[in-house]
This record gives sequence, structure tokens and C-alpha cells, in this order.
Amino acid sequence: MLSRVADSIYWLNRYVERAENIARFVDANLNLILDSPVGMEQQWDPLVKITGDLPVFQERYGEISAENVIHFLTFDSEYPHSILSCLQEARENARSIREIISSEMWEQVNAFYMMVKDAAPGQPLATLHDLFTEVKLASHLFAGVMDATMTHNEGWHFGQIGRLLERADKTSRILDVKYFILLPSVQDVGTTLDEIQWMALLRSASAYEMYRKCQHRITPKNVAEFLVLDASFPRSIRFCLLRGERSLHQITGTPPGTWRDPAERALGRLRSELEYLTIEDIFDTGLHEFLNTLQKQLNHVGDRIFATYFALEPPEDNGSLMRQISPLSSQTQVLIRS
Repeated sequence: MLSRVADSIYWLNRYVERAENIARFVDANLNLILDSPVGMEQQWDPLVKITGDLPVFQERYGEISAENVIHFLTFDSEYPHSILSCLQEARENARSIREIISSEMWEQVNAFYMMVKDAAPGQPLATLHDLFTEVKLASHLFAGVMDATMTHNEGWHFGQIGRLLERADKTSRILDVKYFILLPSVQDVGTTLDEIQWMALLRSASAYEMYRKCQHRITPKNVAEFLVLDASFPRSIRFCLLRGERSLHQITGTPPGTWRDPAERALGRLRSELEYLTIEDIFDTGLHEFLNTLQKQLNHVGDRIFATYFALEPPEDNGSLMRQISPLSSQTQVLIRS
């Protein structure tokens, strides 16, 4: 497969997944506001901080308000990580490989982009829930259409890797923001407000019902363990790495448990570290410190995949890409496109 084609399928799926996760973040915050006690201050700055682009927001919008944050993350065509911008990039990637993907895939990603583009910015907050629900459903529909209409060859597996790495990254970021930013004070730990916020976090990952099936109480340790280490839930970090590594081995033909290139080594090493971790190990290190390191490692995996399979020439300095990536802002796509 041409590296150009593999690169486009990878980023097509990664951008669609990113749009879905941004919708999850914003929608979860809207629900949290509805469930919070009367008079509690609305918190929108964590949604900007989770992107790592707070300076960009402050320069262009100044005041952090519900309207500004929602426009920035949803409709701002000049911000490269807004839902609209992600879908525009996904559409362009799909357009460049229309002879490779199915016509149903192209029609779905095109309809997905047009749906968000035609949505009116500035609509009341109460009506935005429907839009974000449609974004999540459209992303699921695209994934289902791809699974059902595209041959499960190398290209399909590159798409899976892109989707799963993006999902793992965003799960780590929403967990990190809740643990360190959303909680107003130490005195609120264990209170009803604390439980409401952890419930909102689980709902943002569509994890609340599945969590309740295996855990009766909502505690920080149990929620973190479920979203980081669970091997069966499809949005947990461990699950994403397990399935991503499986797809990578399908591409290379390398037997599981072995590696022959830097991408396989980076992904396999990260997956194996999670295999032997316990939630006690993570909390002994510090959840924030663990997630910060994990985000760097996920960025490094993305760099190795690019350098191994997509780059026309290997980078002169194997560490050069890594040094340009902030642990709080996944900028790999900017490096690839520039």
C-alpha cells in the first residue's frame, strides 16, 4: 500500500474520532451544569485546558464563557481542533482516496461534515445537546459503515490504529482534567458534587452503564481503573492499545509478542506496561503524573508510526518530533502536515 494512502486512511479515522470526542467533552459539561446545585459556578475553562490550546483561546476570545468555548471547540473553522475543522480535514483525506474507500464511507463523512457546517452557531445551549448527540451517532455510523463496506486489509487496519490511538489519548485527557481541575476543593471529595462530576466523566466516555454493571460505588480509584486498565470496555486505554497493536501486527505480519520496527516496539512496549500495572501503582505514582507520561508515550507511538510507514524519508533525528509535542496538546497531525 502507498504510504500516502495509508496516511490518509489513518488520519481520516483519527479526525472523525477526534470530532466525536470533542462533542463528548462539551456535551458532558452541559449535562454537568444541569445536574449541579443551583448557584454553582459554571466551569468551561477545563474544556479549553484539555486541548492544551488555552493561550490560543485567550488570544482570540479573551473571556472564557459558555458561548465562546462552545464556538471555539465546535464551529471555529480557524481552530484546527474544532469539530468543524476536524471533519473538514477528514473529508479532505477521504476525497484524496475515494478510489480506495467505499462510496458509502465517502457519502457518510461528507454528510457528517455538512451536518455540522449547516448547524447554526450561537443557538441556545439547551438545543446543543441534540447536535452533539448527532455528532456522536454520525461518528459511530461512519465506523460501522467502514467495518461493513471496506475490505479488512492493510488500509482498514491503519484506520483502526488511527481511531484507537486518538480514543486512548482523549480518554486520558478527560480523566486528567477531572481529577485535577474540575473539583472545586479538597473538602468536596466524596460529596454528592464529587459523585456527580465522576458520573459526568463516565457519561462523556459512554461508560456509565458499563461501569455500573461491574461496580456499585463510584470512587476515583474504581473509575480510573475502569477507564485506564479495563481490557473489555472499548473506550478504555488498555483496550485501545490491545486492539491497536493487534491491527499493527496484522499489517506487518509479525507474530504477537515480537517486533521488527520502531512503531511495533513503541506500541508493544506501552501496551505491555499497562498489562502489568495495577491501579495502586498508578495512584502511588500520582494519577496526573501517570497520565502526563502516558500522553507523551502515545504521541511517541504516533511519531514512530509516521516515521516508519508514512514518511517519505526517515527523520534525521529520531527524537526531533517528540521534543516538539506538548504532553497537554496532541500536535502530531500538525507535524505530519507541515
